Amino acid sequence: MKLSIFSVLAVVAPKACEAFTPTRTSAHDTNLLSSQLTTTASLPSSSALNLEADRRQILQMPALAILSSLAAPIAPLPAFAAEGTKMTGAADGNLPDLPTEASRSYLQYRIALQIAADYYIFDLQPKLTTVDDWGDINQLFQTNNNRGQGQPNKIERDYVNPMRILGLSMPPDEAEDMRTAQFKFEKAMSKISKAVSGVRRDLPVEIDANAVTNAQQGWEDGRVALNDFFAILNSITGLNEMVAVPKAGPEQNKEYGRSARRYNELMKKTKLCQNRGGPALSQAWGQLMISGYMQDSCGIPDLDTYFYQ
Repeated sequence: MKLSIFSVLAVVAPKACEAFTPTRTSAHDTNLLSSQLTTTASLPSSSALNLEADRRQILQMPALAILSSLAAPIAPLPAFAAEGTKMTGAADGNLPDLPTEASRSYLQYRIALQIAADYYIFDLQPKLTTVDDWGDINQLFQTNNNRGQGQPNKIERDYVNPMRILGLSMPPDEAEDMRTAQFKFEKAMSKISKAVSGVRRDLPVEIDANAVTNAQQGWEDGRVALNDFFAILNSITGLNEMVAVPKAGPEQNKEYGRSARRYNELMKKTKLCQNRGGPALSQAWGQLMISGYMQDSCGIPDLDTYFYQ
């Protein structure tokens, strides 16, 4: 019986079939794939159900959760000689003088928080100026309470929770200032949430003119609060790595100094990776591919390099 890569992917991960084109297999490859297919097909029904359940859970992983799983390298941190920037670690700045948990939390969440700031300026701000996109903004504040297991919404997951964890890990005086900035940010997001409340995707509704003003003011208040939080982090760590979000205006992107193109590329590839089941499954699918070369099936750019742009 002749087998193709599609027959294997159809069993291991049906959605993967949409991402690849069929390729020819040699006799050796056919025997190998046949063995893998036989092993998969012979799983007991309970194991098959568990495999499908695991796949569904991975497909439901939020994009930044996938990025977070890639943000902690195991190998020694590289130096980016071309950019003249060295990836900082626990021995740099004021980190050695901080509590161990504070240093660990900062190194864990700094990249995710900077990506969240990129989202704030490159994604959220333009959508607030376009009422047709308010349905998407409303989704940011919707909590998934599937089967009684409440999942945080995007604002909580990408902003509030990291801010809370970092604040709890820091010395008392700095922690108080960080909590103040966090509460200001939450209040600002509440203002946006109220403005876009009731707006749904592809469902035209009449929007009060005051709602637009309130939503944009909420964005500005949130920008100030986020910058306050970043300023405290930079002061505590002595590294000055977190980049603040400039005020809206014609020179905003230039003042920010971070690339919208690189952000959009990161989000596009992260979404593609998420659709393929996350880094683990994507890597497995890449190993199943039979071609003249091997490439990263997920394709997410190096996050350390992305952070130091």
